[in-house]
Amino acid sequence: MNSTRQHKIAKLIQRELAEIFLEDGISGYGCMITVTQTKVTTDLSLARSYLSIFNAENKDKVLAMVRKNTKDIRYRLAQKIKHQLRIMPQLEFFIDDSLDYFEHIETLLKS
Repeated sequence: MNSTRQHKIAKLIQRELAEIFLEDGISGYGCMITVTQTKVTTDLSLARSYLSIFNAENKDKVLAMVRKNTKDIRYRLAQKIKHQLRIMPQLEFFIDDSLDYFEHIETLLKS
């Protein structure tokens, strides 16, 4: 069960990460990245963010680029939310493939 504080921090991180990926835009990763969900551990030390990657030929390659830039992304995020959090959680990124799954199910239902 998530506490109210966990939920608020997760939403804050999700919103600010989305802003960072919007600023980087297509020029940074060659595709559009949105943050669909962020979960924070109970001790607030780790934030897991799930990304939807659009218009990319190889989503795993884009995810690898994001993971490689995690240190820079974490620093930029800390600059944005430094007045709301004392300690910046570590970041982990995963692909959110739920949209692909829904498209696959829809295709199966149509055939």
